[in-house]
Amino acid sequence: MTEAPAPDPGLERWRLILGRPAEHCTGPLHDRAAARDAALDWLYGRDPDQAERGIRPDRSGGRTGGDGASTVTPVDWLEDIHRLFPRETVERLERDAVERYEIHEIVTDPAVLERVEPSPTLLRAVLRTKHLMNPEVLRLARRLVETVVKQLLEQLAPEIRRSFTGTRSRRPSRLAQARNFDFHGTVRANLAHYRPAERRLLIEKPRFHARTRPHLEQWQLILLVDQSGSMAGSVIHSAVTAAALWGLPGLKTHLVAFDTSVVDLTGEVDDPVEVLMRVQLGGGTDIARAVDYAAGLVDNPRRAIVALVTDFYEGGDPYRLVRTVRALAEQGTTVLGLAALDEEAVPAYDRELAQRLADAGAQVGAMTPGALAAFVAERLGR
Repeated sequence: MTEAPAPDPGLERWRLILGRPAEHCTGPLHDRAAARDAALDWLYGRDPDQAERGIRPDRSGGRTGGDGASTVTPVDWLEDIHRLFPRETVERLERDAVERYEIHEIVTDPAVLERVEPSPTLLRAVLRTKHLMNPEVLRLARRLVETVVKQLLEQLAPEIRRSFTGTRSRRPSRLAQARNFDFHGTVRANLAHYRPAERRLLIEKPRFHARTRPHLEQWQLILLVDQSGSMAGSVIHSAVTAAALWGLPGLKTHLVAFDTSVVDLTGEVDDPVEVLMRVQLGGGTDIARAVDYAAGLVDNPRRAIVALVTDFYEGGDPYRLVRTVRALAEQGTTVLGLAALDEEAVPAYDRELAQRLADAGAQVGAMTPGALAAFVAERLGR
């Protein structure tokens, strides 16, 4: 009896990419590849363009190809993909399930939540759907939130410690330490001792930078965070960043969330899990009202940073917003307009309004949490 030839891995990959219509060219899938195809089919068969490729979707959203309706549940599917695919692929599949196809069972079914691998993608999904959860599911979801927040804090804390462990000052220092050596200042101070014939510079007076004092004059950081649905990633990282900055010497941190109303979360800023469980994503946006509220929190204008985290799609009064930002800037307050505050810092925002705020004196852009911490540390060191 002749053994069947081993499947060609290259053809199998093309068959997985192209779907069942390509099978007459690539040949059928076997074993693990077939199981992978079924898992991909369950998710991506929900695309309406499958009908154009001759593949009929079933009522549950998965492709059947005439084989009958699929009985695969989200729990079954999660078990399958964790068994069949590498971690990076699993994260992408879970992200598409909750964000692209809005399969809410991934984060609202207790059986799924007990098995799912915590990730920032699932945390964003929890924030968007927690209003649908009963108390039991909410308890399980909170555990997921706690796990991801802990991971994010562990990633961010070292960056913040580096930023605030004494930044370099332009003032010279008498303390000779290699890490503080001022190369350019040393060259300028010793140019009189340059020997052209030998092409050597004799250093008689080395220069060193000073380090800022660890205990600094009080500054304020007021984080204003837009709760609109598109800002989920920035909301998460704002809460984590505020918690990491909380209690640092010389810095008073405020955390304020807003939509059409304003909620001051400063009292819970040291507990980012509680902050995130209180956030309500979606709804309208009144940025002007939020900035007015922040202006009322400022103690010393020249030692205050108002960081507005938003997509700049204003549902309130843009003229009032521009006036308030201009007034803050004119009194010496640093105003940051951040279109994104997350690990990728990829902004999507209303560029016209952002430009108007920049013209009024705000600094507009996008930052990672670590970059924001470094910016604040640099201000404190002045």
